[in-house]
Amino acid sequence: MNAILYAVTVFIWGSTWLAIAYQIGDTPVVVSVGWRFGLASLALFFILIARNALPKLTRENHKMAALLALCLFSNNFLCFYAATQYLPSGLNAVVFSLAPILNALNLWWLDKRRPTGTFVQGALMGFTGVVFLFGSQFLNADMDITIFLGLGLSLVGTYFFSMGNLVSARAQKKNMPLLPTTAWAMGYGAIYLFAIALFMGHSFAISTTPLYVSALVYLAIIGSVVGFNTYLALVGRIGAAKAAYCTVLFPLVALSLSTVFEGYEWTWMSALGVMLVIAGNLRVFGVPEPVKRWYLAHR
Repeated sequence: MNAILYAVTVFIWGSTWLAIAYQIGDTPVVVSVGWRFGLASLALFFILIARNALPKLTRENHKMAALLALCLFSNNFLCFYAATQYLPSGLNAVVFSLAPILNALNLWWLDKRRPTGTFVQGALMGFTGVVFLFGSQFLNADMDITIFLGLGLSLVGTYFFSMGNLVSARAQKKNMPLLPTTAWAMGYGAIYLFAIALFMGHSFAISTTPLYVSALVYLAIIGSVVGFNTYLALVGRIGAAKAAYCTVLFPLVALSLSTVFEGYEWTWMSALGVMLVIAGNLRVFGVPEPVKRWYLAHR
């Protein structure tokens, strides 16, 4: 069962980046992201009500939900969607895989938890890998400066996500109900995004092409609701540290899909960059026990 949950989570998280790319077009980014989390929030509320598992939240719960909305369900995805206008979706996923490293840096900055030497080594390898990846893209794009705009947006989005992880961790330490809080957070995120769209004079209408609508439904239901629940189930079964290996593997899914559907072109620099990012994450997390057992059995 753990293997199934792990595989489903990795595939869903890895494939959402391509679905995001399919939403870029006529519909403003802020409207697309608003509809994504509006639909996801409604779906989660429906599930919770059907299970009779929708408790009344305190004012503190709603404050935390609002913070989660700003970090996890609005501003971060505004950056990711905007970055996808300038980058292949797979590269966006690789930058996002640096989130655990940013988590540790935030804990160092905010909670004074000094990182270990192992972490510093892994972080340097990961960031060096990103430099190689984007150096390859820069050289292949005839010195197109928009690549750096895409990288900057992706890094900002990842940092928002990292801050959201800290907010979520503190909320769980206070024994806040996770799924109801998430449902409200997604709803608040949608309201915030639609308010921005209204201020900017955008219509709430979306593209009705089959590709856009299918991508929206996939991101809202599969990516945001199913993927979130499978990951939480995995955390409950094997722990957060082991479940974090998902962030090491899903960029490979994203880059594979980007290669097939977006024509992403590999070079020796991009291949080396991916290997360094994966090696850096493995250095931070350690090598999984099943891999260690396999190595010891076959050496």
